[in-house]
Amino acid sequence: MHKIQTFNQISDKGLSRFPSSDYEVSPEVEDADAIVLRSFKLSMDNVTPNLKAVGRAGAGVNNVPVDDYTKQGIVVFNTPGANANAVKELVICGMLLASRGIVPGINWVSSLSEQEDLSGLGPQVEAGKKNFKGSELAGKTLGIVGLGAIGAMVANAAIDLGMKVLGYDPAISIEAAWRLSNQVEKQDSMSALLAKSDFVSLHLPMLDSTRNLIDEKAVNSFKPGCVLLNFSRDAIVNTKAILQGMDSDRVGKYICDFPTEELLKHEKAILLPHIGASTEEAEDNCAVMAVDQIRDFLENGNITNSVNFPQISLERNGGVRLAIINENVPGLLGKITSILADKDINVLELSNKSRGDVAYNLIDIESRPDDATIADLQKIEHVTKAWII
Repeated sequence: MHKIQTFNQISDKGLSRFPSSDYEVSPEVEDADAIVLRSFKLSMDNVTPNLKAVGRAGAGVNNVPVDDYTKQGIVVFNTPGANANAVKELVICGMLLASRGIVPGINWVSSLSEQEDLSGLGPQVEAGKKNFKGSELAGKTLGIVGLGAIGAMVANAAIDLGMKVLGYDPAISIEAAWRLSNQVEKQDSMSALLAKSDFVSLHLPMLDSTRNLIDEKAVNSFKPGCVLLNFSRDAIVNTKAILQGMDSDRVGKYICDFPTEELLKHEKAILLPHIGASTEEAEDNCAVMAVDQIRDFLENGNITNSVNFPQISLERNGGVRLAIINENVPGLLGKITSILADKDINVLELSNKSRGDVAYNLIDIESRPDDATIADLQKIEHVTKAWII
């Protein structure tokens, strides 16, 4: 029986994919094999002896201490692309909010309800609408920084709206490139993209390399009046720099899903309450994806969409399967197979993958090892975990 501890409200469409005959799923589970969560902030206090995996129902993992968990041999999964359509739709909405005077128009119409006499409402609205005249998206240039699952969907949708789309992503994957319309014009640098764009949309993970990516230098590269959209992470944009940009009119509007006290006070900032992925469909998709990945790992040892371990998949060919996590140092695989040979355990098939400082092994063997053999494997220097799946 696998034990799954949940944090936050996880969609039933996802959790129902854990068979009740093989899984115990609850927030109160003790010594869990895996954790499924959304935004709950984990710490080392949540690590228990049997914990092998964390499934984040969403793309960002800044609420998980990934480096610390990696050292403990805990695989951290995320669900890239599962909420992409929800975010894409809100980015399009954000561009419309910035360009069509929608928010001030709504506020003005709402204020008319305070009038005692509304008999002249029609003519009053017709006379007042000139104050909210905007501009269309068609023909404008959208620059997208980050062309992963969300960035590619935004790019393709913007092209369908008649926009010119520029893209910058030095680390674009082959899979992402295939999803991207051939009408997207690739840029050699972010500064080149910023200088040409009427709108700039950010679609990047929160990393040390992306923190304060939009700083004073970047803001000064903007085309005057550019609208910046941030539905990625707040720390990617330097608040002081963007405030100065709005004050100087270098930035026409800042559409942001991460309100701060400083931004709340600025009339050019349109702030949303972190609802980029807050749709029923996105929450269902993220939960389903997270659960399926956790199940495949616990039942087969396969790893898909991990942020800290290598991707690996090994078809079942009978026998017993071992999973072994170790530091990525030479010679360890030989030591592992030597112990198995000493115990007269025949290896049927194996797969060994590494990522940075960590390595992961799936080994199908002919017979089930006893507890002493597993203990011997775990005693090997640089081995973090070893278990039978």
